[in-house]
Amino acid sequence: MFPSISLAQEIGIAVLLVAAAVWLIGLGHMLWDSRFHHPEPGAFEGLSVVPAQRGTSAHPMESVELTEAEQQAFAGLVRTIPLH
Repeated sequence: MFPSISLAQEIGIAVLLVAAAVWLIGLGHMLWDSRFHHPEPGAFEGLSVVPAQRGTSAHPMESVELTEAEQQAFAGLVRTIPLH
């Protein structure tokens, strides 16, 4: 194609141009889709941030028995949390 550059350089330029064209087509497709597709605010169905809580029949290693003093201390701590 070009008499002043080697075949490897020509192949490299061709690969680079194809990659740039694919990137531009993908970017255009993404921008075109975002113009017309506006999902509902509550329609996100991805992974939740906090996994769902298991029931009371969980594995015994996942539960801890608290003493009466620890239960009272925890209850006092929960009462100090502001609810607004």
